[in-house]
Amino acid sequence: MAGPGAGLGPNLQGMDSLTAAMKTNIIPDQEYLLQGSVLDSHVEHLNHRLRGLCDNVDAGQEKFQEKEMVFRIQGTNSNLTLRVRHSLDPHARIPWQLRYVGQPEMSQKSTVVRSCYDIACSSNVVEFLTELGCRLEYEYVAKGFIFRKGRIKVTVSRVYKIGTNPPNIDNLEPVTDSWLVEVSVLAPSGNDAVGEDMKSFADQLRPLVILEKFDLRRAQM
Repeated sequence: MAGPGAGLGPNLQGMDSLTAAMKTNIIPDQEYLLQGSVLDSHVEHLNHRLRGLCDNVDAGQEKFQEKEMVFRIQGTNSNLTLRVRHSLDPHARIPWQLRYVGQPEMSQKSTVVRSCYDIACSSNVVEFLTELGCRLEYEYVAKGFIFRKGRIKVTVSRVYKIGTNPPNIDNLEPVTDSWLVEVSVLAPSGNDAVGEDMKSFADQLRPLVILEKFDLRRAQM
């Protein structure tokens, strides 16, 4: 006789596995984040420090160049946005990424903590979101370097807006003379020890860059 699981398709089995993973709290659904900036004239000093602190230094610097598009559902006052990222490196075999980022928690934790879900998707995701009624709010290109220290991810990137004359990806204009520095970890909910590890790591980068938690309460005053 067939067992109770016989005849279940791969989709149902996958849903059962996902449900079990959510109940045991092993899905990384929160992002812990610290941010800062460094002037163009000092970015190489920061990269040198990161190469000394981070893993896999023998492999050389890991570069990236990505385009990010931010969509909002039309006809609503909701703050819900969806982000689409994709690599601009023609040799990178990286799927497009659909990302949801929630509002940061109002807490006394040492880092920003916010809900975050990343989903690999196909390149027609923009058409899909448009059909759902989403509107493109803005887009930008980020180019820079990725470093890793255990589960901590560090990006040092220059942010560009897409030029309007002509409006194409080859016509990029830097937004500022600074580089954005982000230290982040994706982890399951309640893993607060991650924030302390990140803070200790960030302290090792002083005074080259001051990585801080952005306080929304000050922004709203």
